[in-house]
Amino acid sequence: MVSPIHRKQLQDLIQEYQVNGPRYTSYPSALQFNERFSEQDYYAQVESSNQFVVPKPLSVYIHIPFCASLCYYCGCNKVVSRKKGIANDYLESLYKEIELQAALYEDDRLLEQIHFGGGTPTYLTPKQLEELLGVLAQHFHLALPNKLELGIEVDPRSVNDQTITEIIELGFNRISVGVQDFDHEVQVAINRVQSKEQVTSVIEAARRNGVKSVSLDLIYGLPKQTKASFKRTIDEVIAIRPARIALYHYAHMPSQINAQRLIDESTLPSSSEKIAMFSETIGRLIDAGYIYIGMDHFALADDSLAQARTTGGLQRNFQGYSTHAECDIIGLGVSAISNVNESFCQNTKSISTYKEMLAKQMLPIEKGISLNEDDQVRAEVIQRLMCDGIVDFDRIGELYHIQFQHYFHEELLSLGLFEKDDLIQLSQSGFNVTERGRFFLRNIAMVFDVYLPKISLQKVSQSSYSKTL
Repeated sequence: MVSPIHRKQLQDLIQEYQVNGPRYTSYPSALQFNERFSEQDYYAQVESSNQFVVPKPLSVYIHIPFCASLCYYCGCNKVVSRKKGIANDYLESLYKEIELQAALYEDDRLLEQIHFGGGTPTYLTPKQLEELLGVLAQHFHLALPNKLELGIEVDPRSVNDQTITEIIELGFNRISVGVQDFDHEVQVAINRVQSKEQVTSVIEAARRNGVKSVSLDLIYGLPKQTKASFKRTIDEVIAIRPARIALYHYAHMPSQINAQRLIDESTLPSSSEKIAMFSETIGRLIDAGYIYIGMDHFALADDSLAQARTTGGLQRNFQGYSTHAECDIIGLGVSAISNVNESFCQNTKSISTYKEMLAKQMLPIEKGISLNEDDQVRAEVIQRLMCDGIVDFDRIGELYHIQFQHYFHEELLSLGLFEKDDLIQLSQSGFNVTERGRFFLRNIAMVFDVYLPKISLQKVSQSSYSKTL
C-alpha cells in the first residue's frame, strides 16, 4: 500500500525533478541517429551478429501506418484515410522488405517475437494479417507456437467480436488496446470517441479466446482532463483488470506535431494537476495489486513482464518495456527502428520513398548510428538502470574492461543529489534504485548521457524531449 504521506512526498519530488529529457528507448537517443549510417553499415552489423557462437534469436516490429481518423494528440508516423485499399501497395513493398531482411540472417536464428504497431494495425483485415504472417513464416524461421510471442495494437473502434476471434485464431497471444481516457469530454477534445462498451467488448472477446495478456494504454495530461475525471477512468481500468497498463504522459509539442495544433491549449491541465494525476494514479495502481515496472509500465505479478523484471530478460526499447532482451530487433515498415548488434537504424518516414527504395531492392534505411565503445558502456549502464534498477560496478567493469569508478568519476559525483533524496543507495560496489527512485529513472539515467548539455540535470530543458515526469 502507498500511504497518503508517501504520496505527498512523491508528489513533491516529482515537482522537483520534472525536466525535459530522453525516454531512453535507445541509447544514444534517436536525436543522435544520422544519415551517415548506410545500408552497408547495417550489413556489417548483421554479419557480426551472425557470428555469435550461440545464435541470438530475433524480434520483429512491423509498422502499419494507416488510420481511419486523426487523433489530435498522436505523434506517430501515420496516414489518415478511410480508403482501406491504400494498404495493398504498402503490403507489397513490406513483403519485399521482409524478403530482403530475412536473407541477411543465418537459418539457425529463430524469430521469437513479433509485434504489430501503428498507426492502426487493425486497419488491416484478418485476411491481410494472415497473408502478412504467411510471408514472415515463408522467409524467417519462426519459433514453435508455445515460444512465439505475437502481439498487436488494437483500436476498439476498428474491430468487433468476430474480428478479434479471427485475429486470435491467427496466433496472436498479446493484445494492446488504446484507451487513453474513458471520459467523453476528453475523447471529444482529442477526436477519439469510443465507448467503454467497445473497449470491454474487445477485452472480453480476447479473454474468451484464451488471450491472458491484455494491455491498456492510457495518457494523462490530455485536454479537459481533471484529477477527478482521470480518477474515474482509473476506477474503470482497475475494474477491467488488464494484465498490463501503459501510463503515458502527454507531450504537447504543436511546433513539431501538426495534429496537436487542433488542441485548445487553454483546456490542458496545469503542471501541478498533471503531477497530482500521475502520483495518485501510481499509488492507486500499486494498491490494486500492480507492480510498477518502471517509467510508464505496470503489470500484474503473474504477467511475464513482471516476472522478467525479477528474473531477468526485461528490456527497454522503442515499444517501451518488453521481454526477450536477448533478441536483435528488426524494424519493418516506414519509420520502423531496428536494433541489431551494436547499432540502431530507422527506415524512411515517407511511404513513397519506402516503395521506391524497395523497388530498387534497397533496404529503406534513412539514418542510424553504430555505437562506439563509450556508447556501448553507457547504453549498458542505462539499460541496467531502466530494467533492473541495479548497477554493479565490477560486472560492467569486467564486461567492458574499464575501472568503473574511474571511468564514471564525474557521473558518480553527480549522483549525490539522488542519494540525498533517497532515490538511490550508493556503495563501493555499485548502486541500486530505491522504491521511490523507480519513478525517476529517466532523471538518474540522464547523468550517464554524454550527449546532454553539461548543466544541472534539474534545469536541463530541451524542446526536443518530453517532460521526464
